[in-house]
Amino acid sequence: MTDTALAPTSPNPAVSTPDLPGAPFVDVGPPACEGPHGIRYDFNYGCRVKVEGEGWRVRLLDREADVVLFDEAVSSATVTSTRKYFVDFRIEVYRHGELVFEHDYDARGKRVYARLPVGTLGDIIAWFPYVEEFRKRHGCEMVLSMGEAIWSLFREAYPALHYIRPEDEEAHRETFYASYYLGIYFPCEDRTHQPTDFRVSGLQKTIAYLLGLPAHECRPRIVVADTTRQIAQPYVCIAAQSSSQCKYWNNPIGWMETVKFLKRAGYRVLCIDREAVNGQGLHWNHIPYGAEDFTGDLPLQARASLLMHADFFVGLSSGLSWLAWAVGTPVVMISGFTHPLNEFETPYRVINFHTCNSCWNDTTVAFEHNDFLWCPRYAGTDRQFECSRLITPGHVQSVIRRLMQDRKLGHDRPVEQ
Repeated sequence: MTDTALAPTSPNPAVSTPDLPGAPFVDVGPPACEGPHGIRYDFNYGCRVKVEGEGWRVRLLDREADVVLFDEAVSSATVTSTRKYFVDFRIEVYRHGELVFEHDYDARGKRVYARLPVGTLGDIIAWFPYVEEFRKRHGCEMVLSMGEAIWSLFREAYPALHYIRPEDEEAHRETFYASYYLGIYFPCEDRTHQPTDFRVSGLQKTIAYLLGLPAHECRPRIVVADTTRQIAQPYVCIAAQSSSQCKYWNNPIGWMETVKFLKRAGYRVLCIDREAVNGQGLHWNHIPYGAEDFTGDLPLQARASLLMHADFFVGLSSGLSWLAWAVGTPVVMISGFTHPLNEFETPYRVINFHTCNSCWNDTTVAFEHNDFLWCPRYAGTDRQFECSRLITPGHVQSVIRRLMQDRKLGHDRPVEQ
C-alpha cells in the first residue's frame, strides 16, 4: 500500500495554496533528527526520511493499524508520508538489502510543536485541551503557537506548555521532533491533513482524531486574572453577532422579545459582542434593542471576568459561547445551521427540527467562506435562513425558564409565564 510521496532533496519545499490538498503549506525545512549513515528523519508535517546516494529502500508503517504505507527502493530522496496528522509511525531503512536503521515514533522527552490558528476564538477554546492531553499521553515537551491575546486565557492554567509567537516558529523548527497543524481543512474531503470530516465528528472532537487521542469532550481550564465581581445586580450576557448570516438568530423579533423577557425577570442584559453592528453589503445586524452596550474589542480576560459572574449566557454557535462554557457559565445556545453534535454538550441548546436545519454538518454541501449570505439549500428563496428564523422567542424563553428553574435562579423575582 503506497500512501507516500517522494520529494526531491531541496531543503525548502514549495508552499502550497489551499486548493492544492496534499501539498505542503508550510516551509518545514530538512528533517531535524540525525540517524546513522547520513539518514535524517522527523515527524514534522508528516513522517519524513531523507537519504543520500544509491541502494536504499525505505519502509513506513502504521504500527497501530498494522499497515505498510510505503515500501520502495529510492536514491537521494526524501520520503514523505501523505498523512500530516498523528500516525503511530515506524521507519525502516535498508541499504543494499541490509536493515541499517529502524525507529518507532516516540515523543517522550522530545519537543513537539502544535500550531493553532490566529484570529479565531471558539475553535481554539474547543481544541486547546487536546494539546495538553497529547503532552500527557506522550510525555513530551509541548510547544505551541497561537494569538497572544487568546494565550492569555490559558497561560496560568497550563504551566507545562511552552508558548512561542507564530512568527517565531521558523527559529525553533530544527528543535522539533514532530509538528501538528490543528484546524479544519477545506475541502472537507481533504484526508491529507485531517483523518475525519468535522461535519461528522463535530468541531471539537475532530482535533482529538487529528492528534490520535480518545474523542471525548474536554473542557479547557481558564484562570481568570480578575475574579472581582464588577456589577452588583443580577445580569445575563448575550452575544448576537457572528461571521456569516447563517450563524445569526434571524428571527426578526427574537432578540428584542428575549431581552424584554430577561429584563422583566429582573436581569440587566449585557451585550458583549466585539462589534455593535456587523454585516456586509445591504445586510447589517445591530445590537439587540434594549440590551446594554458592552461591545468593544476588549481583552479576552475582561470578557472572561464578566462572564464568570453572569447567571447565564445566551448566544449563538460562536466563540463567546465557547468562552462562557469554558469558564463554567451555563450557555443557552441558539443555532439552526449546526447540528447539536457540532458544539459542546449543553442541556440548553435551542434548535427547531421541524424546519430546515444542520446544513453546516451536511456532508453533501460545502461551506463557502466568501459568501456572507451562504444558505446552501434555500438561498434566494423565501425559505432562506429558515433554520433560525423559525426559532421563536417563545422557544428560547421556555429554555431560559428551564435553566432558571434548574439553577434556582430568580426565585425571588417574577419570571413571566
